Amino acid sequence: MFGFLWGTSTGAFNIEGAWAEDGKGESIWDQFGHEGHVYMNQTTDVACDSYHKTSYDVYLLRGLHPQLYKFSISWPRIFPAGTNETIGFKAVVLDGVDLRGYTAWTLMDNFEWAVGFDERFGFYHVNYTDPTLPRLPKASARYYSQIISCNGRSDAHIDMKMLLTNHILTISYCFLMNSDTRHHTGTG
Repeated sequence: MFGFLWGTSTGAFNIEGAWAEDGKGESIWDQFGHEGHVYMNQTTDVACDSYHKTSYDVYLLRGLHPQLYKFSISWPRIFPAGTNETIGFKAVVLDGVDLRGYTAWTLMDNFEWAVGFDERFGFYHVNYTDPTLPRLPKASARYYSQIISCNGRSDAHIDMKMLLTNHILTISYCFLMNSDTRHHTGTG
């Protein structure tokens, strides 16, 4: 479809920081780190502080002249308590980079679900009125396990939830947008 593209990528969780600012909710990674499950109790509360250094990051990205820039959008940054400031953060990234002739690709997942999201809307049916009933895989879990098996992976010895999480990027909510004419200013 596109041929080979040279590019670069970032993951929201890895670079943004500002973990509790402007209405951002807690992600499952935030919770995991804050509970002390990471080596030396490290967190990404600050990370690269890209949330506060967006203009500089855009400057650096422009200097790279990539054909492709893949970035993730942190669900808890937008939902459940997203504000105009958080939407504006991504708008600065998108509007600050000249996208003429580029392909912009964003993943709205990257294992950054809001706390409680995967339990409520994940790959398993859960009976909330009777928690003693077993969780049953949804059709999406079965479909996803087929994709994984087609990639030569076996789920016989691996917990299904771990396997699905590990490979979520395969069928992440990705939006591929050819941006040849978007943001065209008529210059350059």
